[in-house]
Amino acid sequence: MNGAEAFIQTLKDCGVDVCFANPGTSEMQLVAAVDRTHGMRAVLGLFEGVVTGAADGYGRMADKPAVTLLHLGPGLGNGLANLHNARRAGSPVINMVGDHATYHRHHDAPLTSDVVGVAQPMSDWVRVSRSERDLAQAGAEAFAMAQSYPGKIATVVVPADHAWTEGSAAVAAPACSAPALAPDAALAAAAEALKSGEGPKALFLGGRALREDALVQAGRIAAATGARLIAETFAARHQRGAGRVAVEKLPYFGEQAQAYLAEFKTLVFCGTEPPVSFFAYPGKPSWLSPDGATIVRLASLREDALAALTGVAAALDAPAEAAPIQDATSFPAEPGKLTTASIGAVLNELLPEGAIVSDESATSGGAAYGMCAGAAKHDWLQLTGGSIGQGLPLAVGAAVACPDRKVIALHGDGGAMYTNQALWTMAREQLDVTTVIFNNGSYAILNIELMRVGVQNPGPKALSMLDLRNPAINWTQLSEGMGVPAVRVETTEEFRAALADALAHKGPRLIEAML
Repeated sequence: MNGAEAFIQTLKDCGVDVCFANPGTSEMQLVAAVDRTHGMRAVLGLFEGVVTGAADGYGRMADKPAVTLLHLGPGLGNGLANLHNARRAGSPVINMVGDHATYHRHHDAPLTSDVVGVAQPMSDWVRVSRSERDLAQAGAEAFAMAQSYPGKIATVVVPADHAWTEGSAAVAAPACSAPALAPDAALAAAAEALKSGEGPKALFLGGRALREDALVQAGRIAAATGARLIAETFAARHQRGAGRVAVEKLPYFGEQAQAYLAEFKTLVFCGTEPPVSFFAYPGKPSWLSPDGATIVRLASLREDALAALTGVAAALDAPAEAAPIQDATSFPAEPGKLTTASIGAVLNELLPEGAIVSDESATSGGAAYGMCAGAAKHDWLQLTGGSIGQGLPLAVGAAVACPDRKVIALHGDGGAMYTNQALWTMAREQLDVTTVIFNNGSYAILNIELMRVGVQNPGPKALSMLDLRNPAINWTQLSEGMGVPAVRVETTEEFRAALADALAHKGPRLIEAML
């Protein structure tokens, strides 16, 4: 075996069976190795941000890593924004990044760069292989790191000569470490605060605490203590819908979040940290928890949320039945001109059991999120790191991980332009993704933020930088040009018919919702 073959075979033996790829010349031996490795699926993305975002979506749904294949430092750099989101989500991802042959680097060819320097800010672990024989060992170590609870970003830099040199062999899959546990003292403090602390009380949940099994334990705690259950604003994967434990959501805007939390005297955090404002604003607070409230950190993102919540429930002798349970809901969809509310009502009505929603709908999607709380059981994936252009690639990865489940991507028109190449991958792989583009011809969130930071009377140049109507983007034509059938809708009736048709068929579809 050459080094590349040993590396890929080691990953396959560890259980990695999907490679999201955008390779270049330096990675041709890795391309050949993927080709020769039985059971390793190759999925091409036309931009590195699609590749890394897809690996994030795959990791969130499969709870194991895919491997990305990226071309040198610049290629990795193109994918960093979605690696930032993946890292914030706690997703397991392995990156293999090609580099020049070791004897070629000193010539400073045009694509020479500090690959390690590019990788470090968005990786939890970076390793450069030392030889063709070391490359397989690096792969095994990367897998063990990526699988660290709940998931980490592991990057291996592969010099081209290590990939093509013969004399290597696959190594055994490593034993993965057990999840870190929250200290017993933290469990005791949380139980005491929720039982005897001053009210009103809240149990604030994020990360793996928003999975169904953990939510059952959180619901038992709520039933025992009367604490309200609150989810972080942007969740990696929230399992919700009728019949599951109901959870409130912290508002996005800082002053709204602060007002929402103001009444609480006791706050216990599990799977996340106390919330702060996304940005600083003149005269507005960054820290959002109420002054004087008792704050208990039960478990961090990196500590086992299920074990922590189960331990607190046991300490409280909580009832077996969780509460509150989300009721099934329905909403009237106003006929006529399409609105965000009517989109939400139709989604609530038609969302299939087991659907996966990739949500980067920004200002337009709040109604859909709220209205779908009582829809059929589903998973809701959100923009964890705030770096836009994630929603379409995330849907690609989720669809690869769960081919028997319908994926629905809700996306704002501005953010979707960052990674619209994901539509081509959906078509190429015939992924079962229905994309809804909320087309309001604007970076609407930035129009709001312009006022919130105190800009008075913005002029035409400022407003032009937030406007997408000159020229208008035709998403129907763009989608069809990449091989995804598309339809433009302007009324509630048209949207319901288009969504019903898309959900009734396998394969990719796009609905351009004109707002």
